[in-house]
Amino acid sequence: MLFSILILRLGFVQIVYGENFKRELERKEDITINNPVPRGKMFDSNHRVIVDNVPKRAITYTNMGASQKEMLQTAEKLAQLIVKNPDKVTERDKKDFWLIKNLKKAEAKITEKEYSLFKAKKLKDNDLYKLKLDRITPEEIAQFTPEELEVLAIYRELSSGYKFTPQIVKNDDVTPEEFAIVSENLQSLPGVDTTTDWDRSYTFDQTLKSILGNVTKTDEGLPADRLDHFLSLGYNRNDRVGKSQLELQYEDILHGHKAKVRTVTDKQGNVIETEVVSNGKRGKDMVLTIDMDLQIAVEKIIEEELWALKKTPNTVLLDRAYVVLMNPNNGAVLTMAGKRIVKNKETGQVEMQDDALGTITTTYNVGSSVKGATILTGYKTGVIKPGTRIDDSGIKIKDTPLKSSYSYLGILNDVDALKLSSNVYMFHTAIRIGKGNYQFDQPLNLASNTGEIIRNSFASFGLGSRTGIDLPNESSGLKGTSKLPGHIMDLVIGQYDTYSPMQLAQYISTIANGGNRMKPHIVKEIREPNDDTDELGPVFQEIKPTVLNTIDAERFWMDQVQLGFKKVYQEPGGTAFRRFAGVSYSPAGKTGTAEAFYDGPERAKFGKEPPPVMNLSLVTYAPSTNPEVAMAVIVPWAYQGTNDNGANFLIGKRVMDTFFEMKKN
Repeated sequence: MLFSILILRLGFVQIVYGENFKRELERKEDITINNPVPRGKMFDSNHRVIVDNVPKRAITYTNMGASQKEMLQTAEKLAQLIVKNPDKVTERDKKDFWLIKNLKKAEAKITEKEYSLFKAKKLKDNDLYKLKLDRITPEEIAQFTPEELEVLAIYRELSSGYKFTPQIVKNDDVTPEEFAIVSENLQSLPGVDTTTDWDRSYTFDQTLKSILGNVTKTDEGLPADRLDHFLSLGYNRNDRVGKSQLELQYEDILHGHKAKVRTVTDKQGNVIETEVVSNGKRGKDMVLTIDMDLQIAVEKIIEEELWALKKTPNTVLLDRAYVVLMNPNNGAVLTMAGKRIVKNKETGQVEMQDDALGTITTTYNVGSSVKGATILTGYKTGVIKPGTRIDDSGIKIKDTPLKSSYSYLGILNDVDALKLSSNVYMFHTAIRIGKGNYQFDQPLNLASNTGEIIRNSFASFGLGSRTGIDLPNESSGLKGTSKLPGHIMDLVIGQYDTYSPMQLAQYISTIANGGNRMKPHIVKEIREPNDDTDELGPVFQEIKPTVLNTIDAERFWMDQVQLGFKKVYQEPGGTAFRRFAGVSYSPAGKTGTAEAFYDGPERAKFGKEPPPVMNLSLVTYAPSTNPEVAMAVIVPWAYQGTNDNGANFLIGKRVMDTFFEMKKN
């Protein structure tokens, strides 16, 4: 009876489920492995390489389902062929490795009582493992030989990767001999391969480095805060990606298309077939709007003037300066330069550091440079009109100090108010916007939305709002919260809210081109990669000019402000005339001096009250008719006291002279 039942059961299994079991035995797993490719290159506006890829030999490992024992065997074989520095091996790595190498001793570290609790399911596998780790003594892990540590260093790399994902075992200082001998022994090293990896290289060293950005290292992989985002796009966890600035902003362009290898494994995980699906293609190249010759020249000017200024009185707090050059007609950024004097923590020596990024991430009180926006706001609100005349006598609000221009300038119209940089003209404009009734030494009230009206108008020029430049982490600046009339008057002369150098450049460009606020961009075009020659590939995308908004102003209003700006530079009495007299490129613009308070790296030394400082700024465009370039200069904390060192002019004039001199050549 039993034999008959067995025969019937076997027949049932074979007939009813036979095909299912056969398919299970013959089951294959089809996996596509993605291998990374080099990133796209970056070029300057003259098509010179700025950021490139330097190839280097690499040894990789792809876990095709190997067990811990098999990986250890591979690590031991590989350790005989290559030199692997164990400097990244941690104490926890050593403890884990000790447990693998000393199974019996590891088991002996668990008591019978603990095993009883484990069998009673009151302790888990992880609990026992943690107990073993905790009981490994320093003496036990100190017994590893240098050879064993080298095996551990390799095993650490093999086991840290993900299944079917290539993992770098060694890509630094792989010798030709190591590369050759590993290549010869690949058949006995399952999962190991020899390939070419790459590093980013910078042709101009640190120039513009803070803007170009960085790429994650192999052992960093995908940033934790954007892990899900990258995984959803098909990235491997250990892929290198852009983590800052241009490398981050244009990651999808620079990353490229990975090489794909199709791998078929049987039920046991053994590889039975491999096929190259595609060879991959490195990332697209980017041509920037920056001319590196001009960038280097501007940086040199800033450095030389900063070092020279530091030798003059009252410049203890001066440590930085910024310059932005922009094409006012299309928003192309020609130069983003910033320099900062810092003390090297290792050497203790004072040195100059690149801070081009500060042109978009740091903001300051800029002073009278913003007065063009104030006049146009007055026109738009109807409180002044071209030709309106105002007495420059100081303004006195009850229980507050007198607010005046640097000297009494007489009765001024709007154009001369810009030329001579009258504060009082701007104060009266603000009072009129706020529907105030000013009387000398009497209380003054302004409408509660006065600051909002002025700020909204300023934002249409780019002041106090993000410019939209194609870089991450741009700062919009700080906005004061007070509605007191005195602070509103400070706002219209650039001494209350803070603005970045890039915002100033966008603002002066808007006035220069007649009222279009252009979106600044540092990338000019994107090109297809060309691996066969040094020539650039065909254009994939050209970054076209973008008008963010157009100023709500009559043409005559803009003409008036442009005339005032021209007189600043080209007519005797203008605040920039003495510095720019005789130049051939017909500049126009506005100067700025702001009474501010120090907020730099030494701030903690001064307790509750920061010391007063003077910020200097300069906005310029040239030629005044059909302008080709717009410039913004900011020198924060330029000096203390009343003796103006002219840092904004010293830097600004040299930069403009250099631009037009280089243009000739």
